[in-house]
Amino acid sequence: MRHGLIWCLIAPTALAAGGVFDGADVVFLGELHDNPAHHARQAEYVAELDPAALVFEMLTPAQADRVTPELIADASALEAALGWNESGWPDFSMYYPIFAAAPEAAYYGAAVPRDTARQAMADGMASAFRGDAEAYGLTDPLPEAQQAAREALQLSAHCDALPEDMLPVMVEIQRLRDAELAYSAVQAVEAHGGPVVVITGNGHARMDWGAPTYLMAAEPGLRIASLGQGEDGDPPSGEFDLVETAPAVDRGDPCDAFR
Repeated sequence: MRHGLIWCLIAPTALAAGGVFDGADVVFLGELHDNPAHHARQAEYVAELDPAALVFEMLTPAQADRVTPELIADASALEAALGWNESGWPDFSMYYPIFAAAPEAAYYGAAVPRDTARQAMADGMASAFRGDAEAYGLTDPLPEAQQAAREALQLSAHCDALPEDMLPVMVEIQRLRDAELAYSAVQAVEAHGGPVVVITGNGHARMDWGAPTYLMAAEPGLRIASLGQGEDGDPPSGEFDLVETAPAVDRGDPCDAFR
């Protein structure tokens, strides 16, 4: 599948995608985690695509295994079964419509548990990865310009509060998360066919260096498409097949926590 950008300020229906997702085996639906409009849009696309399986960045494999149609029918029960309130992700009410849009789908989790991430920082990302790190491209060094750009993004995302020597490690952790999303997508396609929808942040959904690149390395025959969602007319960073935007969320100053 070719990856050409379609830009929509606010797409009123899933058909506004212009067929960009038609025939895709795996569709990445990006988001800003705390924007309710982004999650509402994801739910619309999930209902339209009727996926065989969904992969969630927010769920570990163990959590995803708990999801059943019966639980999806009861938002409170599903939230409790997933332990969502203790997960650190935004309020479950924003994510629940995505589950409700595909109650019969298979569910996969790709989250890297904190203890696994800590171990990976000591032993290397390949040791923590569930798949073949070489096949997914996880062992390949990044181009110098991309490494520098990604370190700068990590520094900015943490309000310039990270020590410089931590930046390469933070980039590697993000690469591990990308590869885990790709691995889960492969497992889902192999077990259930397509389409598979991946629910994740914009950074992981971007076609130029996010999870799709690791998926393409491992399974070049898969057809992949990706949505990025921005705010107030500003697109997210990176390359996507489709970009949409919604009203911004008032977050105050996110760097207050670092002061």
